[in-house]
Amino acid sequence: MNLVEIGRCVRARHAELGLSQAWLAHLSGMSLQKLVGLENGTLSDLGVNRLSQVMAVLGLDGPAPDTVVRRRKRGLWMAAKNASVSYTQELAPEALGRALASGDVPPPFAPHLTHLLDEAPVPIVVMAVEEAASRAHLPPRQVWRNVAKLAKSLSVHRRALWV
Repeated sequence: MNLVEIGRCVRARHAELGLSQAWLAHLSGMSLQKLVGLENGTLSDLGVNRLSQVMAVLGLDGPAPDTVVRRRKRGLWMAAKNASVSYTQELAPEALGRALASGDVPPPFAPHLTHLLDEAPVPIVVMAVEEAASRAHLPPRQVWRNVAKLAKSLSVHRRALWV
């Protein structure tokens, strides 16, 4: 698979996830100009690390980027475990899904969500958002807006990453 084909996969996947080009560039640590070049097929070269990062954020795996493996992973479960690592009361994946889908956090779990948005690897949060949107039958963009709302209301340190 060449860079042009990967760019097409990246464009389709970020649209499927409801991420803008600017936000995807931000989440993956890439300049918007490079991402646009990748998606348009005009980029002549992109380092393996940059390509790996954008693919990881989007959950694209393998020699031919696809989401087959990603869809078998339990994104909400992984995110809930990550959010609960420092707390005695565990955040259930279902409760996390409801919080992401609604933008409202049950009071005992505010620290959990803060930890998730401040500390969890970006690909885990992306998986959780995708799964929450699917379970709630919502467009991913709406769940991303809720993530931004949660990041602001919880005053997370990485707030700029999610807004």
